[in-house]
Amino acid sequence: MGDIIHVIGHRNPDTDAICSAIGYAAFLRASRGVDARPACCGEINVRTNWVLSEAGVEAPRLLMDVRPTAASVCRRDVVTACQDETFLSVYRKMVEHGFRGIPVVNHEGVLAGMPTLQELAQLFMPATANDDDANRHVRTSEANMVAALDGGFPNGRAPRETVENLILMVAGSSLETSSTRMKRFPSRTVIMMVGDRPDVQRMAILAGVGCLVITGGFSVGEEIGKLAREQGVPVIETRYDTASAAQLVRFSRPIADALDETFLKFSSKTPLKELIASVHDSHQPLFPVVDDETGKLLGVFSKSDLVDVPRTKLALVDHNEFSQAVTGADEADILEVIDHHRLSGNLRSKEPIRFINEPVGSTSTIVAMMFRMRNLAPDKATAICLCAGMISDTLNLTSPTTTNTDREILSWLAELGGIDVAAFTAGFFAAGSMLRDRPAELALESDRKEFEENGWRLSISQIEELGLDEFWKQEAALQEALEKIVVQRKMHFACLLVTDITEHDSVLITAGNDRVDDAIEYPRLKQHVFELAGVVSRKSSFSRT
Repeated sequence: MGDIIHVIGHRNPDTDAICSAIGYAAFLRASRGVDARPACCGEINVRTNWVLSEAGVEAPRLLMDVRPTAASVCRRDVVTACQDETFLSVYRKMVEHGFRGIPVVNHEGVLAGMPTLQELAQLFMPATANDDDANRHVRTSEANMVAALDGGFPNGRAPRETVENLILMVAGSSLETSSTRMKRFPSRTVIMMVGDRPDVQRMAILAGVGCLVITGGFSVGEEIGKLAREQGVPVIETRYDTASAAQLVRFSRPIADALDETFLKFSSKTPLKELIASVHDSHQPLFPVVDDETGKLLGVFSKSDLVDVPRTKLALVDHNEFSQAVTGADEADILEVIDHHRLSGNLRSKEPIRFINEPVGSTSTIVAMMFRMRNLAPDKATAICLCAGMISDTLNLTSPTTTNTDREILSWLAELGGIDVAAFTAGFFAAGSMLRDRPAELALESDRKEFEENGWRLSISQIEELGLDEFWKQEAALQEALEKIVVQRKMHFACLLVTDITEHDSVLITAGNDRVDDAIEYPRLKQHVFELAGVVSRKSSFSRT
């Protein structure tokens, strides 16, 4: 996330949460010159989309989880090896960069393995002390050997890339002894390594070995070269002495042969807490991070990368508790909180922060106040958004939470935005009906907040409508949706306040523990449905419970 400050409202954002985020991000950019960007934690409702269209403002970025993850902690500038490379090539990369391990990928960038220096070394140790021929077995190709030996290939064709299981023999004894030892193996599987000894070269060619390697910087003579071509025996010439050449041929084995799946790797979305727990007892030097869908390597991290992890910087608006905040807010760097609700919940910060809480009708009001205190004015688009946040949260200054400050600020913003408040209000509330245009479950989520009071978990949703006709049509579906919230979210009680903005009255529909129902002092219209005459605010709907 870098130095970006994400300004974000509560989950299931209403218009004030979206518009105050847009406004406060603009304020931070204008007053402090920081890279502040609005974000949202949930789908934007129909009326807020209407506001954004009227203001000509792009929707804030959707940000549903800000927990540090494998993707945010891994290093992206990764040196990799291809699975077609040889042990020697991979080893040299590791030594050059001081690595103890290196990710190996295929040609599409998909992670294939994670070999370490220790693992590579173990592969060249004899598996058992009783196998005298263990070190003779090599798996390689003509092309790999030519590359490892930096050799010449005077055969009138290109070296083959087919990888085979072969036997490495060094002609360090007499002609007769070398011939006898060679006959222990199928001749076409033998790599005969010899220096300037034409007699052994001839013997090996006539026997039909799989490959003849001439060491020490020597070349085959014209006669031997012709014989090799006639017999179909490939010849490699190298400057290395026989001992060095033998080691290099062993290291020309493809790295793909040494790869297995017994290593730790993580998907890009793995949370930091899970990473720490998983790698705590591991001796693996590097941990690869892969794309969840493609399996392609994104980066790597070591244990030291988990010590001081970069965290998302947040400014919270229109809420002040973790239960309503974006997932992972408790693992983020919360820099500021701007809100107009009561103090509640368990919001904590690691360092002192700016916390502004004002008893006004909307968070958009507070944001506008901050512009004025700095002798700044929001641009037209931002002013329109802040107007919408105020109009939405105060029902155009008719809510009991409205203050004289709200009235003064709305007048100032309307002038900056060039809007007629009455006409704008009519357009805003006419932009759509949540109950008509959305299924009951989605309508409840359009503005839903969760609270915890004295051990009771509560869910409270609110919807403003032009009349209550749609409510009565959807009553049964809304009741069912509330009951699902109680079960799925493990709530003791869930309710929906449907406000008729034309009459400034509301109805309340409930689900969950009947003890809460029995404590509601408003008139009961029917089971789980109450009449709240004159109530237009969620804040006051439970003042008499």
